[in-house]
Amino acid sequence: MLFIRGDEFSAVEQPIEAFTNILFSSGTTGDPKAIPWTHATPFKAAADGWCHMDIRKGDIVAWPTNLGWMMGPWLVYASLLNGASMALYNGSPLGSGFAKFVQDAKVTMLGVIPSIVRSWKNANCTAGYDWSAIRCFGSTGEASNADEYLWLMGRALYKPIIEYCGGTEIGGGFVSGSLLQAQSLAAFSTAAMGCSLFILGSDGKPIPRTIPGIGELALGPLMFGASNTLLNADHYDVYFKGMPIWNGKVLRRHGDVFERTSRGYYHAHGRSDDTMNLGGIKVSSVEIERICNAVDDHVLETAAIGVPPPGGGPEQLVIAVVLKDSNSSKPDLNQLRMSFNSAVQKKLNPLFRALYL
Repeated sequence: MLFIRGDEFSAVEQPIEAFTNILFSSGTTGDPKAIPWTHATPFKAAADGWCHMDIRKGDIVAWPTNLGWMMGPWLVYASLLNGASMALYNGSPLGSGFAKFVQDAKVTMLGVIPSIVRSWKNANCTAGYDWSAIRCFGSTGEASNADEYLWLMGRALYKPIIEYCGGTEIGGGFVSGSLLQAQSLAAFSTAAMGCSLFILGSDGKPIPRTIPGIGELALGPLMFGASNTLLNADHYDVYFKGMPIWNGKVLRRHGDVFERTSRGYYHAHGRSDDTMNLGGIKVSSVEIERICNAVDDHVLETAAIGVPPPGGGPEQLVIAVVLKDSNSSKPDLNQLRMSFNSAVQKKLNPLFRALYL
C-alpha cells in the first residue's frame, strides 16, 4: 500500500487490553511462548526510556536490534513517544560502517548488547570516529564485562552506561541503572520505575531488602504494561503458580538468579532453569538439543550449556555429546561442531554458535 504525504488517517478507538503486536520468547519456563503486547505496553517502554536513560525531545536513539526481539518495538516506543528520533542502520553493526553511522547521525543514546561491544573492542573498529554526541549508553540482553564496558565508555568521553534487564512479558525492564545515582560497571543500581524486586532465599521466602543475598528473582505482581495473558499457555501457571505470597499478593516468577550486594547494587547470575541467553536472545537448551540430536547418526544425545567466560560477559554455548557406541570410530569433533552450528543457525537462529564440544 502506497501512502502519499497529505493522506489523512482516522484514529480507531481500542480498549487498553487490545493487542498491538505478538512476540515469542523462551524466557522464564524455557518453552516458547506467544506473548501479546497491549496498548499499555508502549507506555511502559517509553517510561523506562524517559526515567532511566533520559530519552527526550531532540535525542537521536540507536540500538542494533530487530522487530522480532522485544528491543525492536521497545525502541520505536521509547524514542518516538518521548519526542526523540530513531537512527536506523541497514547492515551489520559489527564494523566500522556502523561506527561512522553513529558519528554522522550524531547519536545521543546508543544501545548495545555485550557481544557487540566485545566485537568492537577486538576489531578496534570504532577508532578514529567521533562519538562525543553520546550522552549515555544502554546495555541489555546479556551479562556485561566491566573491562570491556570501561573501554566502551572511553569511546564517548566516559559517558555512563545504563544497564537494563527485563523481559518480553514485561514490555521493558524490571531492574536498571539511573543517571541520578552513582553507577557500578556491569551492575544495576535500582528497580525499574514501577517495579518491585524480591530475592528468594533458600526457604523460598523473600530476603529482607536491607540484607545482601543471592537467589531466584521474583517480581511484584503489579507492573503497568506487563503481560496478563499468553496465547499458547496458561499465564497464571507460568508466572504465578507455586510462588510465595508477600503482603497478600502472589509474587511473579521471572527465572533469573540475582545477587544484591552490601552496597545495594544488583548482579545477574544467569537462569535458574534450563534457559540460556545467547547473543541477547533467550533460548531453551531443549530447543538446541532437539536439533543437535538429529544431526549425526553417531549421536545418542546432547546437552547444551551456557557458560559465562572468565571475568564475566556473554554466555558461550557449549555442547556435550554422548555417542551411541563408544567403541566404534568416533566422528571428527570439529566437523561435528560445525554441523551442529549449521543446523542450529538454519533452524533456530543464525546468531547461535557452539564454541566448544
